[in-house]
Amino acid sequence: MKTLRQIYAKLSASRLRLMVLAASGSATLLAVAYVFQALGYVPCQLCWWQRYPHMLAVAVIIVALVWRPSAQLAWVGALAALATALIGIYHTGVEQKWWPGPDTCTAGTLGEQSAQDLLNQLMATPMVRCDEVAWSLMGISMASMNAIASFALMAIWIAAARRK
Repeated sequence: MKTLRQIYAKLSASRLRLMVLAASGSATLLAVAYVFQALGYVPCQLCWWQRYPHMLAVAVIIVALVWRPSAQLAWVGALAALATALIGIYHTGVEQKWWPGPDTCTAGTLGEQSAQDLLNQLMATPMVRCDEVAWSLMGISMASMNAIASFALMAIWIAAARRK
């Protein structure tokens, strides 16, 4: 078992400090997502996809604390942050109708479907839609906020990877 002095000495290392900061950002974004979920904002499929890389980032810091804070682990954290940022951009585009989203969580076009096909589509459609903004602040959706924050976290992970 490590003493508090050993843990503090490890945390004072520059790379680890940055890794803890970045992973704490991911943990905070996850916590906020779960708070919104508890408040009744049910996540869509793309919202869930954005959470998984943040979970990986939290796992990375656990490994770094148990093992050692290597540059390779920091690069894994940077890739996780990039992945969730890109998913956030994709989700923003789906919300803004810039491009289509997954068939499982977006409204499709009616086209030349029969009444039975429309009914089947409605019955198979989940209640939570990826192409609708559930909540926004000053016109910025949660997906967009996640993308912005994740790019900032990626920069911190990259700084950690470059430190000795």
